[in-house]
Amino acid sequence: MSIASATLAKDSAVRASVQRTPAALILIGLAWIIFAVVLLLPLYIVVTQGLQRGLDVFWNAISEPDAISALKLTLLATGISVPLNLVFGVAAAWCVTKFEFRGKSLLITLIDMPFSVSPVVAGLIYVLLFGSQGVFAPFLQAHDLQIVYAVPGIVLATIFVTFPFVARELIPLMEEQGTTEEEAARLLGANGWQMFWHVTLPNVKWALIYGVVLCTARAMGEFGAVSVVSGHIRGMTNTLPLHIEILYNEYNIVAAFSVAILLLAMALVILLLRQWSESRLSRSLVRDDE
Repeated sequence: MSIASATLAKDSAVRASVQRTPAALILIGLAWIIFAVVLLLPLYIVVTQGLQRGLDVFWNAISEPDAISALKLTLLATGISVPLNLVFGVAAAWCVTKFEFRGKSLLITLIDMPFSVSPVVAGLIYVLLFGSQGVFAPFLQAHDLQIVYAVPGIVLATIFVTFPFVARELIPLMEEQGTTEEEAARLLGANGWQMFWHVTLPNVKWALIYGVVLCTARAMGEFGAVSVVSGHIRGMTNTLPLHIEILYNEYNIVAAFSVAILLLAMALVILLLRQWSESRLSRSLVRDDE
């Protein structure tokens, strides 16, 4: 047996002995209990409540015009905000990791701002800027533009709350990789676009996909900021989370949980994509370390 094999076998034995200790078993059991109570039980309630009157009632709830409109608006806001945040995240990560400039720390702080600012506050900011009594109200009224209580306001609010996700996945990885490969490519005559496309992007593609998946999940489920700027106009400015709230407030419990199942199914797809991208990212990091 080689030294490497002996070391691997020894590590496996140590891990197995640790896993069999009473303290480890208790912690694992507590983790499963908390997971079941906090996550699995609510999901079970959502599914059972939504399907308690049968598939016909469930289908009618998710296929009625207001639900279809909410689904389309959710996909539209997500489809606009995610590509824009993709471009912003890549540009911000490139600037922060590849260049030294005055105000770099301020830029990093601004990138992290949506993590600390309440989504409701973000929505109020847009109302103060673009509402009927807002800063830009005279200009918007003169040009017959509607931002707040319309689709543009929903898109802006979604962009604000989701824009850190792509950048925050890329920045640590690009900082760790440094600028050696880009400098070598420049010495070989590559321009900026060629360096990005052939050197930087292949090194960060899985982190980029992971950031996009997280951004998509956040955009589809956003409630606070969108609730403030949407105006709750049924069939026009309601996304799926807002539509669920309206149905629940109207005591239409079965319909509310039925639409919640639809949103849950979309979240499950995003979760599977996240798991896939996370595993690919981990494998790529392991290969880089080797």
